[in-house]
Amino acid sequence: MNFKGGSSKSTTCVHLAHYFALRGYRVLVVDLDPQGSLTSMCGISPEIEFDGLTVYDAIRYDDPVSMADVVVPTYFPGLSIAPSRLMLSEFETESAVHSNPDQPFFTRIRNALSQVEDDFDLVLMDSPPQLGFLTIAGMAAASSLIVPLTPSMLDVSSTAQFLELAGAYMGVIEDAGATLQYDHFKFLITRDEPTDVPSQQLTSFMRALFQDRVMSATALKSTAISDATMLKQSIYEVVRSEMTRATYDRAKGSMDAVGREVEAMIHESWGRK
Repeated sequence: MNFKGGSSKSTTCVHLAHYFALRGYRVLVVDLDPQGSLTSMCGISPEIEFDGLTVYDAIRYDDPVSMADVVVPTYFPGLSIAPSRLMLSEFETESAVHSNPDQPFFTRIRNALSQVEDDFDLVLMDSPPQLGFLTIAGMAAASSLIVPLTPSMLDVSSTAQFLELAGAYMGVIEDAGATLQYDHFKFLITRDEPTDVPSQQLTSFMRALFQDRVMSATALKSTAISDATMLKQSIYEVVRSEMTRATYDRAKGSMDAVGREVEAMIHESWGRK
C-alpha cells in the first residue's frame, strides 16, 4: 500500500503471488484498485473481455454476492483472483453516504474474505494509490502491511504523508469499533539501483529513518522486470534465454529474496520457524 503511483505496488503483488504459487501455496490476490492493473496482469482485461463479478459485487451495500462467486482461477497454477474494474470506484461514493452503524465500511472487505479464507493459504491485496475508503477497508482486513517505497525524496515525502493520514484515519475507525493489529508492518524498497550513488544514499537514509521496518531484500530496477511487466508478465513467466541471462538472474534473484523474506514473516505469524 502507498499513497503514490509508480511505487510498483501491482508489480510487487503479482511477483509475490507467483513466487508463493510456485512454492505450492494456495494464493488469492484481491485487486482493490478500480484501474484493474493487477487484474490485467493476471490475464483478465477488465473493461474489454470480462463481464463477470468483481470485488465490488462482494462488498457493495445493496445485495452483495458471495465472495466465492467473485473469485476466479487464473492461468497461473495455484493462483486465483478477486478481480476489479472501474465499477469498484462506486464503493467510495457509496461509503461516503452510507450511515448504517451495523455495516461500517471498514468491515466490508474483511467480511467478504472470511467467506473464502478456508480455500487459501495466503491472501494478497493490491490497494489503489490513494487513501480512500477502499484502502482503509483493505488495511482493516489485513494482518500485515507492506509499503513499497522507491528511493526518491518525493516518494519518502509522499509516504510520510500517507502514514500520517493513515494513522489519523485508523484511529478514527478504531474509535468506531475496529480492531487493528498487524503482525508485520514493513517497507519494501523497489526500483533499487545498487550502482547508482544518489539512489543508494537515499536507500541508506530510508534505512536510517525507518530502521528495522525496512525489509533487508530489495526489488531491483531491472529491464528484465520492466520488459516482463510491459507484456503483463512477471519475471517468473519470462523465458531466460529470451534476454541477457545475467540481467534475468539478477532480477529473479532479487524477487526471490523478497519472496523468501515475506515467507519468513508469514511463517513467524503462523508460529513456524
